[in-house]
Amino acid sequence: MYLLKSLQVFFLLILIEPSLNGQNKLGEAPIWPTKSTTDWLIDGSAFKASVYQGSNADEIILSNGLLKRVFRLAPNVATIAIDNLMTGESILRGVKPEAEITINGVNYAVGGLKGQMNYAFLRPEDVSQLIVDSSAFQFAAYEVSEPQAAFGWKQIRHHAPGTNWPPKGIHLRLDFEMQDKNAGVKVSVHYELYDGIPVMAKWLTVENNSQQSIVIDDFTSEIIAAVEYGSAVEARKYIVSKPNIHVETDYAFASFNVDDANHHVVQWEPDPDYTSQVNYQLLTPCLLKVSPEIGPAQEILVGESFKTFRTFVLPYDSYDRERQGLSLRKMYRTLAPWTTENLLMMHARFADWEQVKKAIDQCAEVGFEMVILTFGSGFNIEDNSEEYLAKMKKYSDYARSKGVEIGGYSLLASRKIGEGQDVVMPEGQTPTFGNSPCIGSEWGQDYFKKLVDFYSKTGFSLLEHDGSYPGDACISKDHPGHKGYEDSRWNQYRVISQFYQWCRSEGIYLNVPDYYYLTGSNKCGMGYREVNWSLPRDQQVLHTRQNIYDGAWTKIPAMGWMFVPLTEYHGGGATATIEPLNEHLNHYQKMIISNLGGGVQACYRGPRLFDTEETKTMVKTSVDWYKKHREVLEGDIIHLRRADGRDIDYWLNVNPGGEEKGLLMIFNPLNETVVQEIEVPLYYTGLTDKVAVSHEDAKTIPYQLNRDYKIHLNVEVPANAYTWYVISKQTG
Repeated sequence: MYLLKSLQVFFLLILIEPSLNGQNKLGEAPIWPTKSTTDWLIDGSAFKASVYQGSNADEIILSNGLLKRVFRLAPNVATIAIDNLMTGESILRGVKPEAEITINGVNYAVGGLKGQMNYAFLRPEDVSQLIVDSSAFQFAAYEVSEPQAAFGWKQIRHHAPGTNWPPKGIHLRLDFEMQDKNAGVKVSVHYELYDGIPVMAKWLTVENNSQQSIVIDDFTSEIIAAVEYGSAVEARKYIVSKPNIHVETDYAFASFNVDDANHHVVQWEPDPDYTSQVNYQLLTPCLLKVSPEIGPAQEILVGESFKTFRTFVLPYDSYDRERQGLSLRKMYRTLAPWTTENLLMMHARFADWEQVKKAIDQCAEVGFEMVILTFGSGFNIEDNSEEYLAKMKKYSDYARSKGVEIGGYSLLASRKIGEGQDVVMPEGQTPTFGNSPCIGSEWGQDYFKKLVDFYSKTGFSLLEHDGSYPGDACISKDHPGHKGYEDSRWNQYRVISQFYQWCRSEGIYLNVPDYYYLTGSNKCGMGYREVNWSLPRDQQVLHTRQNIYDGAWTKIPAMGWMFVPLTEYHGGGATATIEPLNEHLNHYQKMIISNLGGGVQACYRGPRLFDTEETKTMVKTSVDWYKKHREVLEGDIIHLRRADGRDIDYWLNVNPGGEEKGLLMIFNPLNETVVQEIEVPLYYTGLTDKVAVSHEDAKTIPYQLNRDYKIHLNVEVPANAYTWYVISKQTG
């Protein structure tokens, strides 16, 4: 760890990473690592994050060979370059403050330089002419270290091999201070750059060592004047797309979709300083600002500190949808590795002892790994009586003796508590789900105490948390957990995020129908309409494969759950349900394989997994097949042909780091056998020359890859059935 304090405008800069191809001397430009020719999406091991001395004595550089950010340290810190090294493109076109913060009602810039005349580009000679903003927080020191875990992860389950927590990389902290009215208030801007992925994280901390308490009314933790996606002369506001950069935070909620879950905090806005842009109304969306929509309105007492949410910036290296999706999925594997835990789970329909014991026994017999006491089962996680907790511990002890985990369901939002405990919305607004308790109410505080008590005493190891906090603000001034509207969202989110992080550190699996992955959640829905599970069975099969295909653009298979209604769900009658299971065995198997053939777990909701020996054999055989090929099936899905009921549909699961590099799943929804030649792209398997292809675990057949990494397969798929091919490296 190296600490540097600035005196005037000269700085001693130290090369942090010694494992480069040479040594760096003070005052010289860095000797960069040899450029890797590997694709980081297949093998990112060559791309190590480090801090370098810049070409000038007052510059430092964060880079991992994929992404580079350059800081000028004098006369104040300013980002003067952000480069996409994968494409050779410059991302930055202008200097902005490193952050902004509103303290006691006054907004201050943190770092930054003034005087740029033309925000269409930033040339080296322009940078040298920039001047300090005397009203901004001024640079005081920096510190370089390794990333620290944002919270604990108790690794007690199977997860993707090679995962690291915390992620490997480099952490840079820049400290800023003022000498006048805010003397004693230190604002630190934190950056993390990670090995193997072009992702940079950023957040702020504030330490109050002044003589009085302060209130942080608002902040903007990332500001990037980015190169615009394109030009549009006309005044229409949305004619130009935002830059080709993905941005999200761990302050996300109220959606299964990443962009939607962050829309309240991540904004691409017009840049008022960019007066030379083509758009006559200056409306080109090319200024990134990451800031909470409400609040936080946090009082920081003397000697205390404050930490913002984390922002993650991922520049894409392509406009190709598959590469963009793979980039996002690799980010989640790196920054939220618990999402690779992927348990086979049964939703037990009833919570009495005999039914739960039966569910546990059946799971153990066929290889399922978890029983979830689902909604409507009679399970009540809020019953904190000693008698009930002892009963649930009995359930847990029995499940553990069978090698099965057990968990339960709890509804938070979308219900009404009454007696002043619900969110009170501003006039004209309603809660996201119609009704919702306020987490900051007395009821909310008691609710989370009950949850912690339940999991601490029973040994249950999963929480399915329905209607998680959706971001509802509350104007009540009578709730002990917040003062009013401005701090209500921040305080409620802090409670639920800290609870989820506690769960992660205790090894408690989290199914949350919301985008809480970066805060500790394991799974969200893959994306489906619940009432579709009341459609006729043959339609459900097509919807299953469509939902997986669509959800897997942005989610790894383990991140999304699907649904299999063993008993009636939202109506539909006998044509929609699988029970009696043995009477619909073919459909039951197609639903299992449609999910497991994508590495996706579904909620199998019913009182049992099998009703006859024949049914049991089918379920166990399917589970055994999945576990045999689990490593590749839980890799990434490469999208080939979406299900439409008119022809065969198929996708390719890939894992370039595994022994089995690919597994091609093909489904036939037609009433006749299909014989067809299909093209299979194998680039993302990591194979480059010869491959071995095995049909349904039979003898392997060698294939020579084309120059575009593809092979052509002649496939035969029986009517209303499926088949698969395993791809591995050809040896010998």
